[in-house]
Amino acid sequence: MSMTITEKILARASGKKAVKAGELVNAKIDLVMCHEVTTPAAITMLIEKGIDKVFDKKRIVVTPDHFQPAKDIKSAELHKRLDEWAKRHKIKYYYKLGRAGVCHALLPEQGHIRPGEVIIGGDSHTCTYGAFACFSTGVGSTDLAAAIATGELWFKVPESEKIVLNGKLPKGVYSKDVILAVIARIGVDGALYRAMEFVGPALKDMSMEARMTMTNMAVEAGAKNGIIGFDATTKKYLAKRLKDKKTYKVYESDADAQYVATEEFDCAKLEPMVAMPSLPSNAVPISKCKGKPMDQAYIGSCTNGRIEDLRIAAKILKGREVKIRTIVVPATPTIWKQADDEGLFDVFYRAGCVIAAPTCGACLGGFMGILAAGEKCISTTNRNFVGRMGHPKSEVYLASPATAAASALTGKLEDPRKFL
Repeated sequence: MSMTITEKILARASGKKAVKAGELVNAKIDLVMCHEVTTPAAITMLIEKGIDKVFDKKRIVVTPDHFQPAKDIKSAELHKRLDEWAKRHKIKYYYKLGRAGVCHALLPEQGHIRPGEVIIGGDSHTCTYGAFACFSTGVGSTDLAAAIATGELWFKVPESEKIVLNGKLPKGVYSKDVILAVIARIGVDGALYRAMEFVGPALKDMSMEARMTMTNMAVEAGAKNGIIGFDATTKKYLAKRLKDKKTYKVYESDADAQYVATEEFDCAKLEPMVAMPSLPSNAVPISKCKGKPMDQAYIGSCTNGRIEDLRIAAKILKGREVKIRTIVVPATPTIWKQADDEGLFDVFYRAGCVIAAPTCGACLGGFMGILAAGEKCISTTNRNFVGRMGHPKSEVYLASPATAAASALTGKLEDPRKFL
């Protein structure tokens, strides 16, 4: 029976030779990601049911990130509950404040993500890890509690949708522009409960960081997971980082595997994209929105807060000064240190930017970049829903780090290619 990469991984995890789309399977979980927003609720459920236990203290990774450092009493209480639970169960991989970072940047960087595995987390953008040829998806606190205690979960095997990326990205166009173009075409429900499988020659020149940007936003098209096949780029990234050096299993889609849909894109014809308020699918080329005034630029998040993203922004900002408030947030302490060592912080400082500690804060409207009524923000994050970053009458525009940096320099939506 022919299968896609997603189907093969779920078949392995459920102890079956083969599975098909729509089938219900009980899969063994290889890794669970926990942060301070959804995990405390899961902990409470387990305690109330008298099953305060963990299935494997070495296969749960914990980090506060949404409200870290704690912004108020409520977030401090969430941190405290997470901290006490992690210590009580002697969780091996607990990244405390000072080593904590945005979860979807931290776990790959620290070598926790392995091809062929089933990974879940109490966060919708857990689909990020699919860039490493694994099945990874976000779950709610109830499912998170079940996985923490038993190491198993039920899944409906998703249908697979193939996204073929042809051509080579032009100068000034990045993977963020690609995924915005994809979502603009298929819509925010265009891949509802599907596996978005990215293939094609355009991937060859994309780094793992660039690929993670695309799988990160698969959920913005409604997908259950995003996934990219294993290649030399994946192998090289993992060779330097994996915590567990045991052999991993690489799965590939069969040539005759069944896909519910196939979408092809000529990446060579793309230009920088901007998702207008208030959906990620409202993406248009920069040529159609250039000149719209902005009040804030935000460069960071689990989508675009990695070292590659900061380098892209710094290249544009170097020797120039921003015209609007601009906030730069490295996604992890390691990225923060590397950016400092490379002199990127000097560039941001001289340009007039704010440089913050790793946090999800502003992306979800928590803190460190909240918008007032009527304010507009060009952001490298993944969601621009009404009120996402603050006041319900504020507006969020999604773009690449290059476009965000260029817009910060002019104070309006700007084509980054003029600065390259």
